[in-house]
Amino acid sequence: QVHMVESGGGLVQDGGSLRLSCTASGGTFSMLDVGWFRQTPGKEREFVAGISGSGGTTFHAASVRGRFTISRDNAKNTVYLQMSSMKPEDAAVYYCAGLLTFSGARYHLIDPESWGQGTLVTVSS
Repeated sequence: QVHMVESGGGLVQDGGSLRLSCTASGGTFSMLDVGWFRQTPGKEREFVAGISGSGGTTFHAASVRGRFTISRDNAKNTVYLQMSSMKPEDAAVYYCAGLLTFSGARYHLIDPESWGQGTLVTVSS
């Protein structure tokens, strides 16, 4: 029902910053928990960060904690992932998805088969 589109990916220097956006349409966005995920060939999809509908609860995976920050602007129907101090291992296709729930590193996808195109992040060196 809620359709999400990722954007903002691109090439960034090792140590640089990039902000990804996840823009939603077709539903009540402010009620929706949202997660950011990333996928690299040869690796399982990783739950990077999550945020509650109100923005009051967040989670950041240990691999990105202190460097990435998830946030949202419900007036713009958008969830952001601010990535700083980026490393080559951060290179991946990044996806956003609606969550039924999340608690720390645990999450439950609304639709496990609804992954979109994602946005590609490349880190030089």
